[in-house]
Amino acid sequence: MKETLLQIKNIFQSERFKKYAKRIGIFILILLGLLLLACGALSIYFNQNKTEIIAKVNHKINENIKGQFHVTDFHYKFLTGFPNFTLALKDVELKDNQWISHQHTLLKANEIEARLNIWSLMQNEISIHKIVISNADVYIYKASNGYSNTDIFKPKKKKTSNQEKRETTIDEVVIENVHVTIDNQLGHKLFDFAATDLKSKIDYEDDNWKTDLFLKTKITSLAFNTVHGSFAKEKELQGHFDISYNNKNEKIDIKTQNLKIGSDVFDIAAFFNVGKGNSPFGINIRTNILWRNASNLLSGNISSKLNQFNLKKPIAVNCDIKGDLNVEGDPKIVVQAVIKNNELSIPDGLFTNCSFKGIFTNNFKPEKGFNDPNSAIILTHFKGDYESIPLTIPQAVINNLEKPIATGIVNADFDVSKLNDISNEKVLHFESGHAKTNLRFQFDIVDLYIHKPRVIGNVDIDKATFEYLPKNIRAEKTDVKLSFTEQALYIKKIAYKHKKNIIRIDGRIDNFLNLYYDAPEKMVVNWNIYCPSIDVKQFLGILKKNHTAKATQKKLAKKNANFSNQLKSVIDKCTAVINLKADKITYGALTATNTKATLQMLDSKLLLKNGNVQTSGGNIAFNGAIEPKGNYYVFSSTAQIYRVDMASFLKSFNNFGITSFNPKNIRGRLSSNANVTGFMSAKGDLIVNSMRGKLSFDVNKGALLNFEPIVKVGKFAFPFRDVENITFSDLSGDLNLRGEQIDVNKLTISSNVLNFDIEGIYSFGRGTNLALTVPLRNSKNDSQLATQAERDAVRDRGIVLHLLAVDDGGKIKIKWGKRGK
Repeated sequence: MKETLLQIKNIFQSERFKKYAKRIGIFILILLGLLLLACGALSIYFNQNKTEIIAKVNHKINENIKGQFHVTDFHYKFLTGFPNFTLALKDVELKDNQWISHQHTLLKANEIEARLNIWSLMQNEISIHKIVISNADVYIYKASNGYSNTDIFKPKKKKTSNQEKRETTIDEVVIENVHVTIDNQLGHKLFDFAATDLKSKIDYEDDNWKTDLFLKTKITSLAFNTVHGSFAKEKELQGHFDISYNNKNEKIDIKTQNLKIGSDVFDIAAFFNVGKGNSPFGINIRTNILWRNASNLLSGNISSKLNQFNLKKPIAVNCDIKGDLNVEGDPKIVVQAVIKNNELSIPDGLFTNCSFKGIFTNNFKPEKGFNDPNSAIILTHFKGDYESIPLTIPQAVINNLEKPIATGIVNADFDVSKLNDISNEKVLHFESGHAKTNLRFQFDIVDLYIHKPRVIGNVDIDKATFEYLPKNIRAEKTDVKLSFTEQALYIKKIAYKHKKNIIRIDGRIDNFLNLYYDAPEKMVVNWNIYCPSIDVKQFLGILKKNHTAKATQKKLAKKNANFSNQLKSVIDKCTAVINLKADKITYGALTATNTKATLQMLDSKLLLKNGNVQTSGGNIAFNGAIEPKGNYYVFSSTAQIYRVDMASFLKSFNNFGITSFNPKNIRGRLSSNANVTGFMSAKGDLIVNSMRGKLSFDVNKGALLNFEPIVKVGKFAFPFRDVENITFSDLSGDLNLRGEQIDVNKLTISSNVLNFDIEGIYSFGRGTNLALTVPLRNSKNDSQLATQAERDAVRDRGIVLHLLAVDDGGKIKIKWGKRGK
């Protein structure tokens, strides 16, 4: 290394090097002198020929325009652009002939620098090598009647075969701090750019040209429809463009790669037809970009909707924009995106692990134009997990962005316990089970939230264990098969098990899709229910109202009303008509078989119609209603009881609260007509002293065994008769129930011991006042008389006692007398 440095030092110090260095220095000085002389000569030439040069420039410009060109001053820039002749135009203005009417100056520049070819200038030709425009405003205006201030340029004259004179050309253009506005009132388009830097070198081939252009600008407006706003608004744009112009086709082609718009990079290919007739254009954009970044590049009418959604990872996007610059309205826009293993946020929830192809178009139906009502978002091959539920959607379409409607097909296969994560309000809680769905859906999108989804297809749920929390109802290993159609929802199969109850259900809901959201109170659910065994008390909780429903509903009143909230509302409001058939029904101690009835559930009220059960060896036909009220249930019933065993029947109903005798005191077959209202407890037990209504009854082959009131009367009045074992040929009555008291309008007893009639008031508490009419004759042989008329004729013969059974400190006391005396 030291040897090399020593050699170089020796070369510089040699006489030979000094000799050549001196010659090179003299050459450079001569060259600089010649340069100065040339520039000085050009300056002298300009000053001597300034008037002529200005005249040539003015003439060249004026012969190509129809308007006014004004330059405040010209001056020559010494040494700038040598060997070209550099001319600076100060305070330049270019106006068309109709400027007074629209007030838009085509060009206003502080300085335009033009570098002219010297040799062409000396031959009386203007050949511009380079033009530099600084601190300028360009405003291209097209009026609604089609007039444009660019019409200032006169059309080129066709060359004849003898004309070989070249037209003026510009080889290079540089723009610094130029504001460009293209205002198309005819097509409602506005393009506004603040170009800080533009460099373009132009190559000509006959009337065609091409350039490699560098541009750095800020997009103030790129509005293809000013009503809807600008694309890429307030975004910085920087990159290189390959631009070519074909004179024959009057077409400009533009290509760029790695163009930076904002913080993202794009590949763009575009064309623009610049003819005076139609001006079609097309722009193709490709990029990998985040959803929100892409959305914010679109016009406000589109981005305001798309910004309600989001994708976490970048997506591959291809955008085509095609239209006509002279045609009013939006261009055709088609955006395609491929999404893989991404996370999609929508106003109603979150999709994870989602992949799909998405297409946006504003020309969904070609004959209906380019607008929001004819815009659509199309999703194909969608796969994703919605709140942990895996969904597949072969195709879905969101059509009409003014009033969006989404349609498509969705398939799902999942464990139903995953449904617990998607509800705002806890209505159903699933423990186990599996679901499969194949549904064609349609729903409105109101403010971009899912609204009133409607589905057609099938839902199959196998072995689901769940709780309906508002009613505290639990179902175990339940199978459900649903079929949604346009006409009805068919419940093909529900196999339900709750405690010891087994229920099999099928049914239908007519007009389900129309009523579910708009009028659930008009919905009628027709059920066919078969029960091998059922305990009625365990199901009374279904009727209870949820007292927190209103408060909860108010609290959760959101735009994205959750499916579970709507489901709860429908359950509360709809009418259920149930055709019930049960092999065995238990109600406390009552056991009934072969039960048939029609039940109607309406707003927590249960109506029973055409009921028929077999119990206690007889038959009961009934109609009724049960409705929750506070901590009780209000019931009303009309019943026809035929030949039920009295002892068994009374025991089943806890002897109706009567303490003066129990079911072992009575025997016989009871037939009765009843029209009764009353209350039941929260556990479903009858509250006897709450009953009101009318009751008539008749007992066949009846007997009273050790009935205390009769035994007391007998021992007092008939000490020698067997009043502990009384058999009846007639035991009938007509009663009026008034809660704690019963009006005994008529109670007739004809027996082997005695006959007597009872009327008055019987009380379950205090206030019993019964009048007993007792013939003293022995009626032992009355039953042997042939006819009822004969028995009636002898019934009251002989001495008749009048007794009172009255309340005495909560016990019944017998005394002489008539009621009311």
